[in-house]
Amino acid sequence: MSGYTPDEKLRLDQLTKLRRQWLKDQELSPREPVIQDKAGRIERFWTRFLEPKTLWRLYTYKAYNRGVTILTGLLIPAWITHYWVKYHVSERPYGIVGLKPRLFPGDVIMETGEVVPDLPESHDHH
Repeated sequence: MSGYTPDEKLRLDQLTKLRRQWLKDQELSPREPVIQDKAGRIERFWTRFLEPKTLWRLYTYKAYNRGVTILTGLLIPAWITHYWVKYHVSERPYGIVGLKPRLFPGDVIMETGEVVPDLPESHDHH
């Protein structure tokens, strides 16, 4: 058996016709694309704002650059320096305690000025 059956041939012809119609529908007419005349408020703002060398754009660019410069050149290094001085360089008492000193009976607690009491001499727990 060679060739298509009548059903297959009909189906193939229909698909070919549909594909040709689809391709024809994709062509634009001289009137297309239709451009809307009225733009919304936001769209008008951005069109005017993004025009080259407008005053708003220049001032925004300058403010952004100054902000980045201040943040990266002044605030972040100042924060790092403050942290380093506060926790690693400063000799203030009680700032950072790397290792707490041992307390024995009769020692004075520096923060409160209390004296550590002697241990009770009871042997009841044995």
